[in-house]
Amino acid sequence: MIFKAIKLYENGFMTEPFAFGGEEGPQAFNSAVKYRSSLQNFLIDTGKEVILVDTGLPSEVPDAIPDEKTMIYMGTRIKDYVSALKDAGYTPEQVNKILITHKHADHTGELRAFPNAKIYVNEDETTAAEFSGIKNVIPVKFTDGAYHNFPESQKIADGVYYIKAKGHTNGNSIVIAEDGGLFYMFHGDITYTDEALYNNKLSVVFEDIAAARETLDRVREFIKNNPTVYCGTHTPQGYENLEANRVMDLDNPVPTVFPEIEFSKSKASGKYVCSICGYVYDPAENGGVAFSDLPEDWKCPRCKQPKSKFNPA
Repeated sequence: MIFKAIKLYENGFMTEPFAFGGEEGPQAFNSAVKYRSSLQNFLIDTGKEVILVDTGLPSEVPDAIPDEKTMIYMGTRIKDYVSALKDAGYTPEQVNKILITHKHADHTGELRAFPNAKIYVNEDETTAAEFSGIKNVIPVKFTDGAYHNFPESQKIADGVYYIKAKGHTNGNSIVIAEDGGLFYMFHGDITYTDEALYNNKLSVVFEDIAAARETLDRVREFIKNNPTVYCGTHTPQGYENLEANRVMDLDNPVPTVFPEIEFSKSKASGKYVCSICGYVYDPAENGGVAFSDLPEDWKCPRCKQPKSKFNPA
């Protein structure tokens, strides 16, 4: 098999309270500690099929402008998804299947570019707004039984498995590909950074915290018992692990490389972007109401995250 990262954003950051604070609360962690962030999705070429794991943000989403209050910033845009895919050596017409880890727009944003591919989605998320108008969605019912210590799975191709992993969202899933004696685990947001995996911490973004804990426990157990290359979406460690064929050792963490942060001087447009699902709040489409004038208990209409998860654009 051939595995490639489709690199979309770079040079971002996330705070420790965001990445670690799901169970103890963000106040238990140091907001001055920041980890590197990025955005990439992944491609599996089996030799018979080209399979994508997620499809990035919609190309029209404006770039965020981080400040000292920003909890997560994916970084500066490298390319739109289709252009990045072509840089990796593939065209949309070559793609046979797309496996969606979960509904958020940074994982589903360019599904429209693949009208001929079969799009596999956990059946619990097929009614989400992100899939509205997408005709080629296949609801996955996980009928193939257990995969190692994960109770529910679906075989997608020889050596490629789609696994139910509820928690971050109620329809969250992971993808594991077996090749050369290694297990390549492609995930959306089981953790946002590898430091959270090593420290056994959940992020503050979840729809079911008990299920998220159960999923992380299973992921860690799997990694302890199987040589696993852990490929995440929101940290450069995701593609660094892949490119190095690095097997995770939970007892010997890879040393942290901290980001170099320089806040942008760009002028904000008045729009705000949800850092979790990519929803854009535009005052012009909301009666002229400025984002700052929204009630403090206002939540993202798509993913229900609070105002604090939005960044100016």
